[in-house]
Amino acid sequence: MISHNMRFVLSIATLIFACSSSLKAEEAVKLSEEPITEADREHWSFQPIKRPALPAVKNQTWPRTPIDHFILAELESAELQPATEANRTTLIRRLYFDVIGLPPMPEEVETFLADQSPDAYDKLVDRLLASKHYGERWAQHWLDLARFAETDGYEHDKVRPDAWKYRDWVIKALNEDMPYDQFVRWQLAGDVIAPENPEAKIATAFCLSGPDMPDINSQEERRHTLLNEMTSTVGSAFMALQMGCAQCHDHKYDPISTIDFYRMRAFFEPAVKPVKNRSVTMLASIGKPVALSRVMIRGDWRQPGPRVQPAFLRVANLQEQAVDADDSRQQRREFAFWLTQQNHPLTSRVIVNRIWQHHFGRGLSATPSDFGLMGDLPTHPELLDWLAAELMSSGWKMKSLHRLILTSSVYRQAGQFNGSQASESAWKRSLKEDPDVSLLSRFPRQRLDAEVIRDAMLAVSGKLSENSGGRGVMPPLPRELRATLLKDQWKTSANVEDHYRRSIYVFARRNLRYPLFDVFDRPDANTSCSRRGNSTTAPQSLLMMNSESSLKCAQELAGLIWDQAGENEVQQVKLLFRRALGRMPTDNELDEMRRFLSTQQKILAQEQRSAGELLLPLSETPIKNAYAGAALTDLCLAIFNTSEFLYVD
Repeated sequence: MISHNMRFVLSIATLIFACSSSLKAEEAVKLSEEPITEADREHWSFQPIKRPALPAVKNQTWPRTPIDHFILAELESAELQPATEANRTTLIRRLYFDVIGLPPMPEEVETFLADQSPDAYDKLVDRLLASKHYGERWAQHWLDLARFAETDGYEHDKVRPDAWKYRDWVIKALNEDMPYDQFVRWQLAGDVIAPENPEAKIATAFCLSGPDMPDINSQEERRHTLLNEMTSTVGSAFMALQMGCAQCHDHKYDPISTIDFYRMRAFFEPAVKPVKNRSVTMLASIGKPVALSRVMIRGDWRQPGPRVQPAFLRVANLQEQAVDADDSRQQRREFAFWLTQQNHPLTSRVIVNRIWQHHFGRGLSATPSDFGLMGDLPTHPELLDWLAAELMSSGWKMKSLHRLILTSSVYRQAGQFNGSQASESAWKRSLKEDPDVSLLSRFPRQRLDAEVIRDAMLAVSGKLSENSGGRGVMPPLPRELRATLLKDQWKTSANVEDHYRRSIYVFARRNLRYPLFDVFDRPDANTSCSRRGNSTTAPQSLLMMNSESSLKCAQELAGLIWDQAGENEVQQVKLLFRRALGRMPTDNELDEMRRFLSTQQKILAQEQRSAGELLLPLSETPIKNAYAGAALTDLCLAIFNTSEFLYVD
């Protein structure tokens, strides 16, 4: 009779033999792949980028920049007229939120409105692009793509102590207007391109910013998972191709084979060297050599197949270039330079589409990380190519592209009918024929991102901290939410000023999003996010009306107003509108707000609440009438919950 221990030994021996036999069998497998044909490259995104001529338009007075010619040509073809220019208070608020992610303060609005010079708007654009807050706003868009977080994720969600350095690098690179080709190269191979520069190595954290499980038993499985996730992300973020589909089988729609996937993965394999129980955050350019790259049959790390050498993605390799270097580090460098050469059909198209998306709420192609056969065709393909060519000819400078878009007539259009259009019938036709605003016959209204909502509330209440950089900070969380975490996973920052830092500096925990970020569609950072959701849910209103952070912001804004306007209700309402909405109230709004203050005071007085039960303004000036003060706080909270505060026209 065979003992239990003997069965275990025999089972292990059988498994080892089976794995050995499987390895020999898989080595003998001859994988095949379909050749890339001319038909494959007929797809719009694989065509060489050529700068098209500006299309002819009938309305010669409307275009301000070359962009406008392409937009207007499509509008005229559809027998549509562009909307008239938005008023200046709308434009400054739109610009501020778009470029720096913060609302304009009353004095900034007044200065702009008083500047009647022809280049007043252009000067404002330049000033905002030069602001340090530009990088803080636009870095968040990139961090979404990079699936950035400061923890590993999974069950233990352990902290990555140096992850914040990558976030700060992105902010700095954008503020300094690092050329996009260098921005890409450093994130893929900065450690070998500029080995003497520590920031170049920090940039490679892009590759390993996704979730990880350092304590997994099999480190080989962990390495396989990291490499496949990294390869998929590099493909989607830089080339807008869904490479991940090919890790198990040839892509069903795009001309990307399984061998293509593992050839591209091979560029990175020597630089990924996980150590158990230790987070992997940057690529390793030195160290012991690793096993030769192989195709993993059906994507299974336990079934290594034929060996592969690093090679450029065939369908995007229009010049059929080969990898020259023998040194694995230099091969990765070659890949980074191949991806950013002028004749690459995807890289520049992808980034200009992403930039366009964040200015207008939708890219010229509405699938910004899928330029393959299943992605959406561009609404303005010639404009996309013109912008891609322009970006490269300008030295890959992203601020130049921003400036071109922001100063265009299409960007300066009104988003709402205000009675000043050439005719109401033209506006109604725009709504009917261009319902999703894909032709941009008017400016598309957009909701603020979660981080911008929080920053705007702090800014208008006068509490937003100017401190920047460093480790992520932890504002207070509700007790019931902290109770869902493991011990010490959220330690409220001891320095109270840190509670008022910009949202990009709030600690990014993968297993817990800050409540306001969660309900307003911030991605969870487990995968690359190219376009956030835009939900409308009851929890959003509940949080904005009842959360401790919202109530405190309302009290702080009310306190600021009380200190400046005293008990004068007219001045209170005017200052509230100027700070929160960037404009003066209309006469009807002023009357309505005053009625609200009066009615609310009476209700609170009838309830006979004590001062301790009221949400009083956090002011430096004594409040003699507690009910008047509490009514002002309630009004501030109501304004935070208006569509006009949460949306940009």
